[in-house]
Amino acid sequence: MAKLADKVALVTGAGRGIGREIARKLGSEGATVLVNDLDRDPVEETVSLLRNAGVQAAAFPGSVTEPDFGERFVQAAQEKYGRLDIVVNNAGYTWDAVVHKTTDEQFDAMIDIHLRAPFRILRAATNAFREAARRDAEAGQRTVRKVVNITSIAGLGGNVGQAGYASGKAGLVGLTKTLAKEWGRYQVTVNAVAFGLISTRLTEAPAGTGATIEVEGRDIKVGIDDDLRTALEAGIPLGRAGTPTDAANAVYLFTIPESDYITGQVVVAGGGLVI
Repeated sequence: MAKLADKVALVTGAGRGIGREIARKLGSEGATVLVNDLDRDPVEETVSLLRNAGVQAAAFPGSVTEPDFGERFVQAAQEKYGRLDIVVNNAGYTWDAVVHKTTDEQFDAMIDIHLRAPFRILRAATNAFREAARRDAEAGQRTVRKVVNITSIAGLGGNVGQAGYASGKAGLVGLTKTLAKEWGRYQVTVNAVAFGLISTRLTEAPAGTGATIEVEGRDIKVGIDDDLRTALEAGIPLGRAGTPTDAANAVYLFTIPESDYITGQVVVAGGGLVI
């Protein structure tokens, strides 16, 4: 039997890359997935891929940074599927600059996407988890529900040019550990996966080529300098950058029954890379 049969999962930033692979992995093990991304087209593409693979899925496009997004996202899962079992806070991007060139807008954007948005989603999920735990207790059952927050090795060790990104990701570790303590009584585990160098559209383009992504009207430069990428890969004991599938597999570990007694932890999926 599929390990996540009858589970309902929310995955943010699942229109492309790592998020899409997380949605596919959870769906392949039986989960129903409510798919979010900023833009509708990639969300619909992910949903189509999932449905073609026999996975029950639905689209929920929109910006996770909108103040009411968390409430609407959680409510949509409950109204459509009647339950909530797994939340994966994956949405994010990098907007880099050394600290003296980092604007308030830039710093705030990184805190909004990497810390405030997950906080709002999880705050909105509190009642769903609490009520589910109450019903389980009344029925003499115990069901463990799961939260996986996506952080980064930059949030654990810092990184040059990423004051905002690293601060947001470090804050998410604090939120993870706090909710693990608050929500244990509801039988909810809260863990985090810190990614190292993973090959995505944010990291594959060489720096200086003008590659950008558009985020809510902003053109954000992406890419890593070739020399830096070579140096990073040389420092990875497994000898290569990770793939989105590698990243998704690490997240999956925290959603299955075998991790029911693990909470408040941060696992690095980086091939052994240490900053």
